[in-house]
Amino acid sequence: MKNVKRVLLGLLAVLAILILFLPLSIFVDSLLDGNRLDALTNTTVPGANGGPDVRAYVAKPEGEGPFPTIIMIHEFYGLRESVVGKADFLAKEGYLVIAPDTFRGSTTSWIPRAIYQVINTKPEDVNADLDSVYAWLEAQPDVDSDRIAILGFCYGGRTSLVYSLHNNKLAATVIFYGSPETDPEVLKSLPGPVLGIFGGADQSISVEEVNQFDEALTTADIQHEITVYDGQPHAFVENVEGIQAGGAQGEAWAQMLAFLEKNLKNVTAQQSENSADSYRAPFAWKYYAMLVYEHAFGSASHQH
Repeated sequence: MKNVKRVLLGLLAVLAILILFLPLSIFVDSLLDGNRLDALTNTTVPGANGGPDVRAYVAKPEGEGPFPTIIMIHEFYGLRESVVGKADFLAKEGYLVIAPDTFRGSTTSWIPRAIYQVINTKPEDVNADLDSVYAWLEAQPDVDSDRIAILGFCYGGRTSLVYSLHNNKLAATVIFYGSPETDPEVLKSLPGPVLGIFGGADQSISVEEVNQFDEALTTADIQHEITVYDGQPHAFVENVEGIQAGGAQGEAWAQMLAFLEKNLKNVTAQQSENSADSYRAPFAWKYYAMLVYEHAFGSASHQH
């Protein structure tokens, strides 16, 4: 009996330490944050409708605009060097790219704080900040305001989809392994074609759910292209070096470029006839719980 009590007390002690450690670790990481975003951003977008300013990284192509433009949304860690690198890489293809910070000053490599960022970020606040970004882009002389698309990775993939349901002026949507919606009545409000890229080994988004997303887009009569890369983990398109090395990362990037070439760069923009939806995105608890597992222990644990 004494041994059982000792084991129980030991487990309680470990639990108490974890309960104390995790909030403390988030606080310490925020203190160590320093000026991370200063090194990653080069633009401050004025807040629209009384909202806060939005810090962002802008990559411009060579030549004279106006350019087709892409809003690039980061993963659940926040705006990091890998996203800035991909923005620069995409700009070489002739697109003006803006990568905004959607966590209002927070970025990290520490998973507990990444979770904290997502939980404490309201989807309506993200949409409001992206409205500020969109309004700023419309006023830029080197931006073709009729050809603005959005793409995102992981958390950013879902954010891209949610914002496309909010803003019917967008020309196209690209989702890299972001939690999808599977209700055709919701998806019919999307303003333009959709590209969805997913990993077959991603446990946060099942292949069955991807197939349901594909079917729902068909039912909603939304032009789309959905691809599952067999055996690939969550967040498999990591960085420019991985893309240049080829393999699945290079193939997925090339697929995205072909999609953008067809649906953004070489089209005459037309205003969507779909009306903006009153849809309010629920917090995807199951997706984010599995996302944490994927980054901590699962297929995305290769990321740092």
